[in-house]
Amino acid sequence: MIDTALSIVAPHYCYNCQKTGSVLCDSCKYDIVDEAIEACIICNAPEPSGICVSCRTFYEKAWHIGSREGALLQLINDYKFERVRVAYKAAADLLDMYIPDLPADTVVVPIPTIAAHIRQRGYDHTALIAKAFARKRGLTYTPLLKRATTSHQRGASRSERFKQAAAAFSVGSAVESQPPYLLIDDVLTTGATLQYAAKTLHDAGAQHVWAAIIARQPIAKPIK
Repeated sequence: MIDTALSIVAPHYCYNCQKTGSVLCDSCKYDIVDEAIEACIICNAPEPSGICVSCRTFYEKAWHIGSREGALLQLINDYKFERVRVAYKAAADLLDMYIPDLPADTVVVPIPTIAAHIRQRGYDHTALIAKAFARKRGLTYTPLLKRATTSHQRGASRSERFKQAAAAFSVGSAVESQPPYLLIDDVLTTGATLQYAAKTLHDAGAQHVWAAIIARQPIAKPIK
């Protein structure tokens, strides 16, 4: 209701075509998804499963909508840094439109946000996306992972990010072995966060871990 009221007082404009009404209009969502390429989430090499044989991960499949550029860049940046809370709906819509049908017992797990960022934004940005996606698909949403540290990755080097991520997560409740677990995050930069989040689930007993993100950071661009 709050998002609806705010949209009336201060209407949003589509980040892609500037049409009034939402941060991404339906036509532009379809265009963005239609232009998505099945590629490795890590190196961007063509790969239907989302993970190429050269990039070894603790998750078996992965999906991403595109590079963190253009409309996706603005969507993510305004959502995370400008408190445009309603953007979670567009992000969840993109995932729902792009990700194929999943098994009915799939468990949707958000990458947990550190408490300091939740306080700054007033919401857990990844949890909102994951909840909305799970609701659309009729899947179970369970925030299994907890933050074991409070380190900030923004501005950290690649090696620092991997070191931080290796100790970043713990499991807050029991993990069943059989259901597939779908990790959801907004951006992949080095891959450290998803890698160690998936490893934590595997170590806790999960046999199948998959991953989905909105965008991957372009390799040529600096880490921020």
